[in-house]
Amino acid sequence: MGFIDDAKDAVDATGKKIGRAVDDAKDRIEDKVDEGKADAKVKHAEAEVRQAEAERDTTEAKNDYKATLRDDN
Repeated sequence: MGFIDDAKDAVDATGKKIGRAVDDAKDRIEDKVDEGKADAKVKHAEAEVRQAEAERDTTEAKNDYKATLRDDN
């Protein structure tokens, strides 16, 4: 029975090792997904900043033009 017990122990240890490897792979994939989501949020926020800056510049240009028109009168 010693050989069968050793074989059972070996199968059990192998199963646990495979389970840990699967869990590690799953964790790495989840980490990459989280990184991708964070990068997407950053890119979205940067795009919003660029849009706000463009709106600010447009408003400044419009106000400068209005001031020029008022000064001409």
